[in-house]
Amino acid sequence: MTIPFYKYQGTGNDFVMIDNRENVFDKTNLKLVQKLCDRRFGVGADGLILIENIEDLDFNMIYFNADGTQSFCGNGSRCAVAFSKFLGIIEKQAFFLSTDGEHEAWINADNQVSLKMHDVEEIEIGEDYYFINTGSPHYIVESKDVKAIDVKNDGAAIRYNDRFNAEGTNVNFVHYKDNELDIRTYERGVEDETLSCGTGVTAAALSLAHKNKIEAGKIKVNAVGGKLEVGFRTKDGNYIDIWLIGPAKHVFKGEMEL
Repeated sequence: MTIPFYKYQGTGNDFVMIDNRENVFDKTNLKLVQKLCDRRFGVGADGLILIENIEDLDFNMIYFNADGTQSFCGNGSRCAVAFSKFLGIIEKQAFFLSTDGEHEAWINADNQVSLKMHDVEEIEIGEDYYFINTGSPHYIVESKDVKAIDVKNDGAAIRYNDRFNAEGTNVNFVHYKDNELDIRTYERGVEDETLSCGTGVTAAALSLAHKNKIEAGKIKVNAVGGKLEVGFRTKDGNYIDIWLIGPAKHVFKGEMEL
């Protein structure tokens, strides 16, 4: 059996997208997920996304990391919105289900997608780090020069330490400015550096907001794969109305034998 797939990317975070509304893809076949995401023996991607029907919402987004594990993915969600527009499921606004619950999103004519994230009520502040969960956990370390960081090795050392070894964490190395930051990310499930990470960008932006006592507005984030923005405001010490904003682009279409 042959089915079509589509490749999308959001600031260099790339995904294999499959229209699974007729249940053509076996979600239990994790070896196939891993093979498709393999950059040498498959299509190559940071993750695989299935778009499925769900009652009372526009679609259900099933997300797999490259290793077959599941988690919430911010950039993947933005790409899922763009793909759903291409499929004719939505026009400008989307309400959908992902791993961490329901989300709202908007897409404009230039395929700029604004994704509403869940509120953040807890921020762990360490002596030299922030730890924030924005749908996926992120350990954030400040650096004067993110370009000099050995992201794969330094990130893995934190991801596999005694605290995080069992469940893992994403690791973000950031350079703070006034209302802007540079970021590089070690991503759990990929177990390597990715060019961008939406939940990591969001977590890093909130860490900057906390550090610089910014109560509302937009923070610009420079990832390796491109530029994103995070809008937010605060209420009673919590971060609410959080929006991850950036491009989501179709790269190519292909077919696979199942």
